[in-house]
Amino acid sequence: MNNFWERLKRPFFCLAPMANVTDAAFRRVIAKYGKPDVFWTEFVSADGLFHRDELGDKNSRGVLRRDLLFTKNEKPIVAQFFTSKPQMMEYAAKLALELGFDGIDINMGCPDKSIEKQGSGAALCKNPPLARELIRSAKIGCQNKLPVSVKIRLGYNKDILEEWLPELLAEDVAAITIHARTRKEMSKVPAHWNRIKDAVGIRNSLNSKTLIIGNGDVLDLNDARKKVEETGCDGVMLGKAIFGNPFLFAVKKNPDETTQAKLRLQVLLEHIKLFEELLGDIKPFAIMKKHFKAYVSGWDGAKELRMKLMDTETYEEVENIIKAYLSTIES
Repeated sequence: MNNFWERLKRPFFCLAPMANVTDAAFRRVIAKYGKPDVFWTEFVSADGLFHRDELGDKNSRGVLRRDLLFTKNEKPIVAQFFTSKPQMMEYAAKLALELGFDGIDINMGCPDKSIEKQGSGAALCKNPPLARELIRSAKIGCQNKLPVSVKIRLGYNKDILEEWLPELLAEDVAAITIHARTRKEMSKVPAHWNRIKDAVGIRNSLNSKTLIIGNGDVLDLNDARKKVEETGCDGVMLGKAIFGNPFLFAVKKNPDETTQAKLRLQVLLEHIKLFEELLGDIKPFAIMKKHFKAYVSGWDGAKELRMKLMDTETYEEVENIIKAYLSTIES
């Protein structure tokens, strides 16, 4: 097996998979301006991939296949899938191997009700036998040539880490990312990072080699390093901290406000252009608008500019507004 996890320097820092955020366009931008140690795709329906492929949608421009587009600059990259059907997980894992991914991750933490109704996502913590079967199916699908990991929560209605985690460790997964909240808690309470420390202890007590990755409320890399020191986890996954800050994983930062504003706006233009080129025919422009507040904030005049941008519908419209704005701050 080509297990990239074993070659990562510890601690390592990952970008979380986020629906309608960490798509192919966004990942290319982040890879250019501040690459994490590991990328994840957005979570992709294994069932959907199978059924679309059966309908003849196997080319790289297919709707769901577009979620699996990546470049060599994004490697190592993990394909994340969700399903409750072992045969579908096997199919998706086989596809991930064919497409050249470095790993496979099974989403066992998503709280979306429509996904839970399928028996997948966070619902899997209520069904450990099925969760374990999905892991085995992923390994079969990729012929044990790729490392399989999972992303979980502490439990569903209550914290069951002491029962839940050993079930997954028994399947010898390469890594487990733990969002340090239950499904019931969503993001309404602070992440319980003390439980990440407990997870490391459980892993060690079972003499497992599975890597433990902590996730939840991580502000930046300094905060991530602090959490590693406090918990002993192998790596940290950052999510919301990336919004509006494509330099999150970069070593160097730009403290100058004007320079930062110019850079953010330039990156925003790149992001929108890539989005239109790669996804514009299958995803609405409105997806980009939720990035506007993140990119365009933190300096005088940002709010007024952002309000203008919210009325746009194309890259060209955004470009014209931003160019006009830049001419005023550069003069």
